[in-house]
Amino acid sequence: MAGKTLAAVAACLICGTVLGSASDQGAAAGAAFVRLSPAQVRWQDVPGGFGAQVATIAGDPAGHGLYVQRVRFPPHVMDRPHWHPNDRHVTVLKGTWFTGTGPAFDPAHAVPLPPGSYMFHPAKALHWDGSNSDQEVVVQVFGIGPADTNPADPKLPFWVQLQSPRQR
Repeated sequence: MAGKTLAAVAACLICGTVLGSASDQGAAAGAAFVRLSPAQVRWQDVPGGFGAQVATIAGDPAGHGLYVQRVRFPPHVMDRPHWHPNDRHVTVLKGTWFTGTGPAFDPAHAVPLPPGSYMFHPAKALHWDGSNSDQEVVVQVFGIGPADTNPADPKLPFWVQLQSPRQR
């Protein structure tokens, strides 16, 4: 009797696995793949950003749900302390990204993160970042919307163009 029960359970598991994988394949067949080459990424200038740009890769940061964006910082352009209402995950794609946390904006004490680095921004935590070198920086951000950027001091300009060592 135990042998027949074991065989029945095994048959059910096999059927479930086969049927489950068939339905997964059906679901995958209806999904749309998205491929973007670097030339297809649509960059938009950030007003007052000294050449900083943003590109939405997937989702809608203003809506509800997952979004993916890229931010491009020209050389020597950083943003001042700010926070976002939700967690954000950031990966450095190009250049060395300089990051700081807290309310004191001091590029001399920024932490440099080379390409391939990752940084987690907790919801509502003050931070600031950008390029503090002669390199262009590109980071990829993903999070859950709605996303917003809230400056720590709205009276100050949000974007800062730093002097390069050659200009000092």
